[in-house]
Amino acid sequence: MAMVLETPKPAPPRPAPRQRGRADRNRLRPVTMVFVALVMLGSLVPFYWLINTSLKTGADLSSGSLYPTDPSLQNYLDVIHNGNFLTALGNSVLVGIVTTALALLFASFAAYALARLKLPRKGLILGLVLSVTTFPVIAIAAPMFKIWSDIGLYDTLAGLIIPKLTFALPMAIFVLTSFFREIPFELEESALIDGATPFQAFRKIILPLAVPGLATTAILVFISVWNEFLLAVTLTSTPAARTVPVAIAFFAGTNEFEQPIGTISAASVLVTIPLLVVVLIFQKRIVAGLTAGAIKG
Repeated sequence: MAMVLETPKPAPPRPAPRQRGRADRNRLRPVTMVFVALVMLGSLVPFYWLINTSLKTGADLSSGSLYPTDPSLQNYLDVIHNGNFLTALGNSVLVGIVTTALALLFASFAAYALARLKLPRKGLILGLVLSVTTFPVIAIAAPMFKIWSDIGLYDTLAGLIIPKLTFALPMAIFVLTSFFREIPFELEESALIDGATPFQAFRKIILPLAVPGLATTAILVFISVWNEFLLAVTLTSTPAARTVPVAIAFFAGTNEFEQPIGTISAASVLVTIPLLVVVLIFQKRIVAGLTAGAIKG
């Protein structure tokens, strides 16, 4: 009998490296989602507890329950009818807007010089600028208190704007420098060839293209100025010049035996909600601003 030889079956093709990498990522996706969910839960728990406390009144404040047994908006009404809080809110808005506008104005010129001009040791200059952000604010709080008292800037809004601007500028310069570097230099050269001056090229070419970077910088600066506490509490002494964080710290109860936990929680919720809305709306631009220039090529 003739023997029939079976032909060996070809081995199945091995998955391409790209397909294997995609399969590995798919297997890790559930683990990643669980980790992200845990991080989000841990981040939201303090805010939930803040809202929970703000809805409690009387003996319910010391119960420690996970939800208010008799929810009430009385704490929010007390905060809204508090004249010092409304004054502080207006001060925070004014100081935040003025500081942000000045930071964008000065930082745009400084960032343009660092990104475009042929300056020696530009990296060192940018590093020195950023080193200001690492300087502890507490180290200059007492000297500034003495200087501001001598020259008449103590307990004024101008006395708050100047130091806040000093610490806001380095971050603004860093973010805008990264954005300006990403704008093609050929666009600016074309404008110069057509007869534009360097300032006209900066104003009509660079700034319009850097609007996303300007918006990101404005958001980051405003949030940092809005939340700043140490300088605000050191350089003010009356409700007329205090900002929101300081006003909340000085909240008092209706009598000497009452702890203003509920009103402080309600005020904290009220001043946090606008910032949360801004961050949620512009989160992509904030991330783009922080990572601009990180990847090149």
